Amino acid sequence: MFPEANTGYSYEDCKATADWLMAQTDVRPTVGIVCGSGLGGLADMLKDQVAFNYKNIPNFPQSTVHGHAGRLVFGTLKGRPCVCMQGRFHLYEGYPIQKITLPIRIFKLLGVETVMLTNAAGGLNQDFKEGDIMIIKDHLNMPGFAGNNPLSGPNDERFGVRFPCMSDAYDRELQQMAADVGQELGYGDFLREGVYCVLGGPSFETIAESRMLHKLGADAVGMSTVHEVIIARHCGMRVFALSLITNQAVMDYDSEEKANHEEVLQMGKQRAEQLERLVSTMVTKIEHNNNYV
Repeated sequence: MFPEANTGYSYEDCKATADWLMAQTDVRPTVGIVCGSGLGGLADMLKDQVAFNYKNIPNFPQSTVHGHAGRLVFGTLKGRPCVCMQGRFHLYEGYPIQKITLPIRIFKLLGVETVMLTNAAGGLNQDFKEGDIMIIKDHLNMPGFAGNNPLSGPNDERFGVRFPCMSDAYDRELQQMAADVGQELGYGDFLREGVYCVLGGPSFETIAESRMLHKLGADAVGMSTVHEVIIARHCGMRVFALSLITNQAVMDYDSEEKANHEEVLQMGKQRAEQLERLVSTMVTKIEHNNNYV
């Protein structure tokens, strides 16, 4: 008996949820977007919206964090069919890691080909400023080092292979497109690229932890995204991800600064519009560039 058999994470359960959603809406999304803390406004840009509260979707987890709305929104972005998660799930909410990533597998079964993820993160790179937008080029998966990986347990070949490659997790062409679009939009001053490190949370990093992560090559640190990226790549979707640097991680014992969730949401408000414009412009280019369709 597989351990996943009665937990609501099997292929059949994901398919049942996808079928239920497709029976309720005519939108057949090719792009799936996941909104980070305070960045749910992306979903509001969708036209002809059909929205579902997470609590009404079979097998779906619930979002418990302030700043995460808890809605799955279908619609079109400049004519391109999309589905958007307004609010995501985190390890620190107490969910098993397979439950956190369940919506990504449902994206796949809905027909999504490209996943775009956003998050709020703390800056470790000393050249970064609050309000910078970082294109994620790679990640450090700390929970994974400790054996907490969303692919742990039996592998279902209908989703993907047992040992998926992660050296190409973040699509290079999409990274380049983001840089080009950012320049066109005049975002050159605050658009960066770097390595994102995921931790379990919910406590913010100690000074020693921030210093360690910086030494290991991390440019930003947060509590999400990586698990979803692993599942998206496992089932063959292209991945693009952005971090909004909402605060500078404290690296100095003499500092009076303290990380808090309110400043994260506040910075989200200030930069959200530009981040939304960047993502929505990219979505239209994915459509018009034959390499991406």
